[in-house]
Amino acid sequence: MHNFRKIKNNVYYVGASDRRIELFENIHHVSYGMSYNSYLVKDDDTVLFDTVDISVANAFFENLAGALGGRYLDYCVIDHMEPDHAATLAMLAERYPETRFVGNAKTFQMLGQFFPSYSFADRCITVKDGDTLKTGEHEFTFVMAPMVHWPEAMVSYDALDKILFSADAFGTFGALSGNLFADESAFYADYWTDARRYYTNIVGKYGPQTLALLKKAEALDIDMICPLHGPIIRENISEYILKYRIWGSYEPELNSVCIFCGSIYGDTMNVSEILASTLADDGVRGIALYDVSKTDTSRMVAEAFRYSTLVFSSVTYNNRVFPPMGELIDDIAALGLRNRSYAVIENGTWAP
Repeated sequence: MHNFRKIKNNVYYVGASDRRIELFENIHHVSYGMSYNSYLVKDDDTVLFDTVDISVANAFFENLAGALGGRYLDYCVIDHMEPDHAATLAMLAERYPETRFVGNAKTFQMLGQFFPSYSFADRCITVKDGDTLKTGEHEFTFVMAPMVHWPEAMVSYDALDKILFSADAFGTFGALSGNLFADESAFYADYWTDARRYYTNIVGKYGPQTLALLKKAEALDIDMICPLHGPIIRENISEYILKYRIWGSYEPELNSVCIFCGSIYGDTMNVSEILASTLADDGVRGIALYDVSKTDTSRMVAEAFRYSTLVFSSVTYNNRVFPPMGELIDDIAALGLRNRSYAVIENGTWAP
């Protein structure tokens, strides 16, 4: 059985969702599951944009075969080599021995690392920034996007249908529930929460590289964005680009205070509650308070990106900061968050 979907003219969605997954990259909680997107364009030549995670391989190959309808697969464009998008490349190569693979020099270096026992050597087409591939009516332009969020990452632009195949850019957490488009998504009410959490935790370290890609994207006439995770974007594209520009610039979205609290017996939490109440009495709106022991770190990282002022309120533990608080601070530091005001509250009976 197959579940491929036509999304525009002769462009098809052939990806699939994993609803069993609980931790994306074995670290980020995904209550809605996760989608692994792949797209097929049927022209004089057929071209596939990326494969999928091994967890949804069977559904993907059924969808691809159904969409091809007995035709050969001429090209597979590898926009991103991370295993959640490339784990099934060797399986694809075996099933479709005529297929040629399109990527950049770093792509094919990684291809050899991931699949050392399979030779792609005589089937690779190496492209550089601005190179094109014509498949009939369609002409695809390849735009390098290094460190968004791996060094080999690139995006592909279809000039005919004005589609940007955006790799990990503009992605979000969550499985797809029949409706493939962001404006029709069942979890659209939570879209920005999950999109922000995805960007900040997956791509957030690479703000300057994100801005560089956005600058390139501004020169393109885009009617649709097809990311490798989450719903397809076809409305209010400028709004999505603006959000990415804010996130990539490390600018806060909300001029308010977010308090992160690490408390053992409740006293440090009480201090944090008093601080929140005092701030509210002084007219501060939109205050957030999180218990670092009970809240997924990826959600708190996203909130740190959203708020202008951060408070870290922590008990001492083993003569160091409370471990869940330490994990949060380490993550925020690793992601390079900047342009924030912050305060620290420490608590310890004999050695704070």
